[in-house]
Amino acid sequence: MLAKIFPRVHGRYSSLRVLGAHLNGFVVWLFSQGYPLLPIRMRVRAAGRLDALLWRHGIRHPGELNAAELLAYAPKDSQQDISLAAVVRSLVRYFEEQHGLALPLPPTPGQKLLASYRTHLQNVRGIAARTLSHHTATVSELLAHLGHDRDPDRLRVLDPCRIEDFLVVVGTRLGRESLQHTVAHIRSFLRFLAARGLAPTDLDTQIDTPRVYRGERLPRSLSWDTVRAFLRSIDRSTAMGRRDYAMFLLVVTYGLRTCEVVSLKLKDIDWRAGSLRVPRPKVRSTLVLPLTTEVGDSILAYLRDGRPSLPHPEVFLRERAPGGTLRPTALTEAFQGWTRRSGLAIPHQGPHCLRHALAMHLLREGTPLKTIGDLLGHRSTESTCVYLRLHVEDLREVALDLPADDRTEVHP
Repeated sequence: MLAKIFPRVHGRYSSLRVLGAHLNGFVVWLFSQGYPLLPIRMRVRAAGRLDALLWRHGIRHPGELNAAELLAYAPKDSQQDISLAAVVRSLVRYFEEQHGLALPLPPTPGQKLLASYRTHLQNVRGIAARTLSHHTATVSELLAHLGHDRDPDRLRVLDPCRIEDFLVVVGTRLGRESLQHTVAHIRSFLRFLAARGLAPTDLDTQIDTPRVYRGERLPRSLSWDTVRAFLRSIDRSTAMGRRDYAMFLLVVTYGLRTCEVVSLKLKDIDWRAGSLRVPRPKVRSTLVLPLTTEVGDSILAYLRDGRPSLPHPEVFLRERAPGGTLRPTALTEAFQGWTRRSGLAIPHQGPHCLRHALAMHLLREGTPLKTIGDLLGHRSTESTCVYLRLHVEDLREVALDLPADDRTEVHP
């Protein structure tokens, strides 16, 4: 493969003293990850300079380095040398995935504690994977703030003031609702520590939380005409446009969450039966929906002319290298991008407003609340009833008349 992309000078790269024996496999791996030809050539050319650096520092084989040590050869500011930074990052992933040559560093005390807590959340509390990631992200940031890796015994003398200091730091970038979740994560972690004698007891009861009142904010919704205009604004002449259109159409048609869209697999679509199987990890259930013609056509258009030919079971994949699966945040980024291009007056920053718009559309069409709740994956009707506050026309019908003014008008 190396000879194919560099037919005249491939010997120059294959004879590199440290990396030469690995470059052909590296190139094959880059192609398998969906990298275009030009970025691959750029990385191979930069591999010559990296090889010289490694040899100069006494490295004779990549297996002598762990991941952190190899990453240290990348410039601190990737813009200073984009090619060198790119080849270092790609080689770390290649060696880890294919050969195990660049092994990660031994886990720190904080990583060990975090792994134990993660196991507790999974096996004891049965927390869903997405919620689990939020918990561990908060705890990881807390441990870094406390300097746990430098002195693990700090947890034994932890006091509410240190925790409040952390909340002040994170509170500068979080709203009240997000900060309330952060406090809940910390309280759970403190109970875990106290049960194992790693921190003082009752710390979780000494942390205050922001006040968030039920129903204080209306659902973020769009008019149905705006939703349809947003879908029409997506350029489906490109592979990314076909992918994004199909993803947003799933949200608009079925009210899927972003995590449900990106986790949808090819086997979940039954083309013969005309059905769509949607696993819903948040409520630990699976919903089987009829596959509409519009949704089916949009997915087919993407599969036939747009989806990278990579061995992943998910329907929707990354368009940019390295290829692979999408994260839920990819839908948010795509929504913001297409909103800017559309020129529509959409004040919301995330695609969740499309779920709210569907709920309002179905409610105005006379769909029962129970049906809407089942479609959206709500556990209780209370979650669905919030949309009644936006049903203005029906609210006008139940409004009381103002009492007549019985004061007599006095004419001069």
